[in-house]
Amino acid sequence: MADDDRKQHRLEKVELDEESLAAVSRDQEQERQIAIFDLLEENYFKPEGGERGPYELKMGLVENRLLLDIRGPGYERRHILSLSPFRGIIKDYFMVCESYYEAIRNSTPAQIEALDMGRRALHNEASELLRTRLTGKIDTDLDTSRRLFTLICALHWRG
Repeated sequence: MADDDRKQHRLEKVELDEESLAAVSRDQEQERQIAIFDLLEENYFKPEGGERGPYELKMGLVENRLLLDIRGPGYERRHILSLSPFRGIIKDYFMVCESYYEAIRNSTPAQIEALDMGRRALHNEASELLRTRLTGKIDTDLDTSRRLFTLICALHWRG
């Protein structure tokens, strides 16, 4: 895709619906903020029918569905996606992440690397699923969908 297309079709603001978020530790809040920062640093986000950005995105959960409110110049749309296809991946991802963070404190570098590879593989699988689920609604690149999946996980975190 052309650089001009990347510059026009991007997110300039991302917000997580506060009512959708559970109370989390300072570390988890910092991870959310880093994910948003990374997403805003570099992304490709082209909503169907959007002539040009930049866009603002508000993400939340409504009745266990993902809510995406998108605004941009002459553009305003809401998408609600079922999270059912993500349930197994999110559950597995949280389990592997928990094992990974435990391993960082107590395991060998080889064990940590193996868990990290599993964590990344699940993250990639979920990112591809997200891109597929957004087909016809929003076009993203893999890195953008990876960061969006991280934020979906932040909305799901229940401690």
